[in-house]
Amino acid sequence: MSLTLRTISREQHLAYIQSLPSASHMQVPAWSDVKAEWRSESLGWFDDRTSEMVGAGLVLYRQLPKIKRYLAYLPEGPVINWFAPNLQEWIEPMLAHLKQQGAFSVKMGPPVIIRRWEAVTIKKGIQDQDVKRLRDLEADFIEPRAFEVADKLRRMGWQQGEDGGAGFGDVQPRYVYQVPLANRALEEVHKNFNQLWRRNIKKAEKAGVEVVQGGYEDLAEWQRLYEITAVRDHFRPRPLSYFQRMWSALNTEDPNRMRLYFARHNGVNLSAATMLIVGGHVWYSYGASDNIGREVRPSNAMQWRMLRDAYALGATVYDLRGISDSLDETDHLFGLIQFKVGTGGQAAEYLGEWDFPLNKLLHKALDIYMSRR
Repeated sequence: MSLTLRTISREQHLAYIQSLPSASHMQVPAWSDVKAEWRSESLGWFDDRTSEMVGAGLVLYRQLPKIKRYLAYLPEGPVINWFAPNLQEWIEPMLAHLKQQGAFSVKMGPPVIIRRWEAVTIKKGIQDQDVKRLRDLEADFIEPRAFEVADKLRRMGWQQGEDGGAGFGDVQPRYVYQVPLANRALEEVHKNFNQLWRRNIKKAEKAGVEVVQGGYEDLAEWQRLYEITAVRDHFRPRPLSYFQRMWSALNTEDPNRMRLYFARHNGVNLSAATMLIVGGHVWYSYGASDNIGREVRPSNAMQWRMLRDAYALGATVYDLRGISDSLDETDHLFGLIQFKVGTGGQAAEYLGEWDFPLNKLLHKALDIYMSRR
């Protein structure tokens, strides 16, 4: 198949995404409005024989301080046939185009999963003193074609940093936790939760915790809980304006793209979460909780409601997003994987993010700049 790459309109881009079973929420055209500090462009790949669009990519351009050159970033994209035998013919025109646009370096995140580990396997790993990381465990599923993709990218000159390289704080998680929903009964999903999760869901129900959906006007209340979480967990919170922009941009594109949930007890909101939906893929995107009321287990109740809603939407996967690959109980991120493993589900490892330095000198300068920030 011979291909042509060209800039496309947002409408063409959205129509293509809507024709797919799913794609990353960071590859929908409206994501460019969420990332307002980046310049953006939609690219389309066309089959020369049929003139049909066969791939799309959202590119975000971030200018390097003081010079008119850009880092071009395709988060969790582009959305192309990654297993095509002629991968080079997809990627090289993209690099040529981005160079023409003034990019000195390109970063992309192929949405390709290499390995999956079932919850049972991970639990055994946690109990084994010799196992420190997911990688130390034999995977339950391996995608051999993913290794071929990595091999082809290396041969083309793409590089992979140990931690995903410099990413302007936007580097996407390599390891995520997912609950598969396709061809499964909801009862089976619930049965796969561990005992603690099932007990906590019951506890919340008994205590009268109610889970409700919120709207744009409730984002200030979301922000209150989110900032409490940021203080407790020592991270820098995004401002309220970011979530307002996200809500407006995503829900203007598709009224069911982003949802907001609250778990409340006696009229007081104790935890909150945002949910994103693209086709059959549903993400639990941001979570927040108060320091009070934890004994009534609002977070478990909220996740169970969100999962049921995802199921009702016909989702094939409920994605709890990033985890660390550490299975060491002394690691500060261990609690995150422990919480998510309780849902049954699987840990998945993506190919990770890759860099192509179009200008080696400026790429090096960016690395130095990022390491000093």
